[in-house]
Order: sequence, then C-alpha cells, then structure tokens
Amino acid sequence: MAVKLRLQRHGRKKRPFYHIVATDSRNKRDGKFIERIGMYNPITNPATVDIDRDKALKWLANGAQPTDTVRNILSATGVMYKKHLQRGVSKGAFSQEEADRLFQKWIDAKAKEETTRFKMTDWSVKSSKKQTVEAAPKAVEPIAVEVAEADAVISNIAEDITVVQEEIPAVEETSSIVEDAVESADTTEEKNEE
Repeated sequence: MAVKLRLQRHGRKKRPFYHIVATDSRNKRDGKFIERIGMYNPITNPATVDIDRDKALKWLANGAQPTDTVRNILSATGVMYKKHLQRGVSKGAFSQEEADRLFQKWIDAKAKEETTRFKMTDWSVKSSKKQTVEAAPKAVEPIAVEVAEADAVISNIAEDITVVQEEIPAVEETSSIVEDAVESADTTEEKNEE
C-alpha cells in the first residue's frame, strides 16, 4: 500500500478549503483516509495553514509521498526542513540538540519575514500585524507624491487656459479688421468694374 499525503477538498462551490490527509494512493480524492494531518485554506489572504508537524513528520519518516502542493505547504511550515535535520541526526552529522536549535532558528527567521505565502496558526501573529501597520504609511507616501504631481499638472493646464482666454479677444479683433479689409477690397473692385 503506497501512502500519499494529499489534499482532500471540502467547502462549497468556489469557496474551497482542504484537509491535509494521509491516504492510500488508490483511494478517491475525497474518499476515505488513514489520518488527518492538518488543514489548508487558500481563500484567506495570506492562505491559512494549520498542520500537526509531528504527525506529518511521522508519515514522511514512514515513507509517505507528498503531492506537489502538499510538499510546498510542508516546506513552508518547516516539516521538510525538520525531516532534513532528522536525517542528519540519524547519520550522526550532528546531535538532536543542534537539530532542535537549527529548527528553532529557522522558525524565528520565518516569523520575521515580511512576505509570507502562508499564515501559520501556531506562529506569532502579533509581529505580522505590527509589520503591516508599520508598512501602511510607507505605502501611502508614493500615492501622495503622485497626487502632488497631478496637482502641479492641473495648475499648469489652468494657467494655459487663462492665457488662451486672454488671447481670444485679440484674435476676434484681428478677424474683424481682416473682414473689414476684405469688404472694402470687394467694394473697390466693384467700383472698378463699373
């Protein structure tokens, strides 16, 4: 029996969420499963992942093969890194304490990242909210600069319009003079013809 770690779809139409399950590869996508490992909700922004790392690590150690999407989720949550560290411990490359220290260092670095694809339910949410609040004024500054530039362009256009409006009476006077000259030329031609 080949065990797979894969997603099992739940939710209503166009609003999916998924259970991450360990199941026999011959079972249907939403069919029976051996054990539920976690939950993945791609609708939230960022996507929410709630996973039992110990269960996932146990199944990976027993030979379960994750699908591509589940592998990406496990990588983002640190399960694949922990599996990598456990292999190093089993080969004698370093001790279990060193592996735990490296994994905790990885979790702390991941929590400090500004851009995360997944929202982890067991990580510090307060720090990500604080970063969002601090980033808000920085996002407004470019918009304020664009608004100021647009105001400058609009004032330049308004000045050009006033200059053109001032020139319109002069053009009308010139056109009336030209019309008078044309009329007088026409009358002189008529007199000459007679």
